[in-house]
Amino acid sequence: MKNYIELTEKALKDFLPNSDCREKVLIDSMNYSLEAGGKRVRPRLVFEFNALCKGKEEAAVPFACAVEMIHTYSLIHDDLPCMDDDDLRRGKPSNHKVFGEDIALLAGDALLTLAFEVLSSEKAVKLAGEKACCAAVNTLAKYAGAIGMVGGQVIDLISENTNAPIEVLREMDSKKTACLIKAACKLGCISAGADSDKIKAASLYGESIGIAFQIQDDILDAVSSVEELGKPIGSDNENGKSTYVSLLGIEKCKELVDELTQAAIDSLSAFDSDVAQLKEYALQLAKRNK
Repeated sequence: MKNYIELTEKALKDFLPNSDCREKVLIDSMNYSLEAGGKRVRPRLVFEFNALCKGKEEAAVPFACAVEMIHTYSLIHDDLPCMDDDDLRRGKPSNHKVFGEDIALLAGDALLTLAFEVLSSEKAVKLAGEKACCAAVNTLAKYAGAIGMVGGQVIDLISENTNAPIEVLREMDSKKTACLIKAACKLGCISAGADSDKIKAASLYGESIGIAFQIQDDILDAVSSVEELGKPIGSDNENGKSTYVSLLGIEKCKELVDELTQAAIDSLSAFDSDVAQLKEYALQLAKRNK
């Protein structure tokens, strides 16, 4: 995992535009959030599935960076006053608290577009091939857009103060959280030229751990502190949003996390390589405490 993180973080720096320009504040804002760290869940999944499908590690690098850029842009926008209005992200002031709302908004926009520039770059095409890069662009656009992550955010916004039922919550989280995790798993397979059965299995793995990840987030939001999580807690309750914990209770939520984690592990039977790392990773995400 350490190797994957190092590869990702070095490449992210290389893909960022040179900050020696008039718009330096924009590049600094983009870099501020990219450098904020985090678990790098999505890049790791790209690399893990690339390895599982016996792909070339270097071919996965642009794909991993593109997913992380999309994820980072979504966090910048989520924290804005017009969205969740959060002042902390990963233990640091949110982007808009440092650079202002206008620059933070534009930094998110710039990271979104940079992701697709990276996926379609000459370097990516040389490493993974035109067919893989085209498929990656289509996959990431689909899962990040109106019927994916952005659509999930809209469901989140219109569900405030409505006591949304569990069916709405599941659809929202499938789109808002799980879609980008599914994209990462699929992009790892695509970068390795895997067949459709493996890509489908990777998608199921991503969907399962994505929903489990969100339920675990809701659990931590209910039982942890700001110091432990590095971000505000209880904001969903303050904004009148339904959560898995508010609808089902903590014990039922823990059971669901275990069931989804097992479904993710079962999906790995489609692969003929050593799946121990991805089994362990699913378990780690389910048991994380921050």
